[in-house]
Amino acid sequence: MHELPGSLTPRRLILGLLLGGLLVLSYSVLHLFLVPMAWAAIMAYTTWPLYLRLRRALGERATLSAALMTLLLSLAIALPLLWLVSVLRSELGHAYAAVSDYLAQGPRPLPEFVRAIPWLGDWLQETLNQLASDPDALQEQARTWMEQRTGEVLNLLGGVGRNAARLGLALLTVLFLYRDGEQLLAQVRQVLGRFLGQRVEGYLAAVGATTRAVVYGLVLTAIAQGALAGLGYWVAGVQSPMLLAVMTTLIALIPFGTPLVWGSIGVWLLLTGKTAAGIGLLVWGAVVVSWVDNLIRPIVISSATQIPFLLVMFGVLGGVAAFGLVGLFLGPVVLAVMMAVWREWLGQQSGP
Repeated sequence: MHELPGSLTPRRLILGLLLGGLLVLSYSVLHLFLVPMAWAAIMAYTTWPLYLRLRRALGERATLSAALMTLLLSLAIALPLLWLVSVLRSELGHAYAAVSDYLAQGPRPLPEFVRAIPWLGDWLQETLNQLASDPDALQEQARTWMEQRTGEVLNLLGGVGRNAARLGLALLTVLFLYRDGEQLLAQVRQVLGRFLGQRVEGYLAAVGATTRAVVYGLVLTAIAQGALAGLGYWVAGVQSPMLLAVMTTLIALIPFGTPLVWGSIGVWLLLTGKTAAGIGLLVWGAVVVSWVDNLIRPIVISSATQIPFLLVMFGVLGGVAAFGLVGLFLGPVVLAVMMAVWREWLGQQSGP
């Protein structure tokens, strides 16, 4: 008897089991490196035009161009982080001294409009009076809290070390993606084409457009929000407006995260008696900084991907919850591929 072409022969079954076993074993070996590889792919893809220009300038020497581009990318990441850490160390000391001096001056009344807020105003005034009346108790409570959180601090330091190692692995991977990226992409298209046919081009186009739009949309929006917030800090007379602007930029990568920074600073200005500066900063943040978030991000992302911004926002937030920081980009990409499949299915149904 001859087996039918589409029948499941023992040979095909064995090959399928072997392939499935190899995939499981490969995942077991590589699962610790998937996040650095994802970061490397994102960095290589978004900076690929710059790499091509550098490679043409160096006479199409791929290895030298990849090494130089990786070095420049490493400096662009490491130098701002080192500056931020060094400045943050000194500014935390100044912030602690400012809070201690404020509490040492004794109980101080809040502005009248703050105390007039139902429930919240009286609670804030009572809490402030308790803290100012007994600063030694506050220091003892803070010391006890720090002792209880020692384990969490150690875990945090370990997390910083792990993230630094992941960054190093990502940059190492970027080097090889620059050098061999074109060949790797051709192989991916060839393999996926055997399973998806001509659909693979549409899916890869959706992945590329979404990745580029999300990266540019998030980064441009964060830079714009950080710059405008920094201008507000400078006008309000806040110390270290540049550092606070950088912190606002980093937090702005997460949608609707900037109010945590400018809102806290505005409230602190109100508590310290700088009513006009505090109100001005809160209004500036609510009207201007948040308005940029609601304008630039939807225009850049939605117009380039043809995906509703609400879905992009869900992809960003859900991606962060599912994959960590890299989920900022992976979440929208997954939803973009889903939308591409959805639209293709709708087109096939409406075509006949």
